[in-house]
Amino acid sequence: MSAKLKFITIKDDDDGQRLERWLKKNVPDMPYVLAQKLMRKGQIRIDGKRVKPETRIISGQEIKIPPFDVKERTHKPAKRELSEGDIDLIRSLVIYKDEDVIAINKPYGLASQGGTNTDRHVDAMLLALKGEDGVVPRLVHRLDKDTSGVMLLARSAKCAKALGEAFKGRAVRKLYWAVVTPTPEVLEGSIKAPIIKSGGDFEKMVIDEEEGKFALTEYSVIESVGRAAAFVAFWPRTGRTHQIRVHAAQGLGSSIIGDRKYRATKDEESKMLDADLAGMGLAKRLHLHSRRIILPHPMKHGQIIDITAPLDADLIHSWKSLGFNYKYKQDPFENID
Repeated sequence: MSAKLKFITIKDDDDGQRLERWLKKNVPDMPYVLAQKLMRKGQIRIDGKRVKPETRIISGQEIKIPPFDVKERTHKPAKRELSEGDIDLIRSLVIYKDEDVIAINKPYGLASQGGTNTDRHVDAMLLALKGEDGVVPRLVHRLDKDTSGVMLLARSAKCAKALGEAFKGRAVRKLYWAVVTPTPEVLEGSIKAPIIKSGGDFEKMVIDEEEGKFALTEYSVIESVGRAAAFVAFWPRTGRTHQIRVHAAQGLGSSIIGDRKYRATKDEESKMLDADLAGMGLAKRLHLHSRRIILPHPMKHGQIIDITAPLDADLIHSWKSLGFNYKYKQDPFENID
């Protein structure tokens, strides 16, 4: 199969995307390895200039796609169609919506994006939320598959870029709720501990004072059940992968209940506390929830977006079982700039 020379003008809604992502969506017959090769040789160009995979494209630019040959594929992967169940699900998750931003309350167990053996995820369902203009909203940040709560979607490329800058510039306040064990010895404070990917497990993060990237998390114990467990609010001031989970386990010495990847040191006391909690009928899941996001509106100067996601039913059960107030409304970090 042979593709002809093309010149394609970048649309407004693709403004700011990485070139490699744009090619994957708009030139699906071009394998990624071939695209890299053509870029290295200068055959894929933008406005006549050489480019790299990470080049950010701009609305109005013209991309040159040279002729290329691709062998016919004997087995084309079937494109997953949205089921009525998926459409109903993603629409039911919407907790905030205006002409620029959508927020959903992501449930436990639903991935943000696809990956190995993961074809059912939020990103694949966004087609069901497209606007009257046909534009499909896009993710601007992610939550772990096992973390529930507020996720933001941008309804245009311009809004996605503005939200991305807000997250990078730390103009966004993110409040998470968790149940940890044991109760932290110090009831409030800051965890400053650099984080890096573990050399032994690519998917696991560790604290590394020399090689890690700066990471800061504020925390406050709201309620506790003796030493056994505590309801803790976290504010991750930076956005490192698995930051709260790592800081809780390795920084505070208090694992988030249900976290199989990050565990605090297992001593005799913690084993006894685990045994005490085992009989309380707590939810069989990670007890971490993205409770609230506060940020300047990305497209409306002077306006503030403040979104709160209710706890899932299984987490409400756990909060009640431990005697914690699942309707708690205060912001323990309101006096921290």
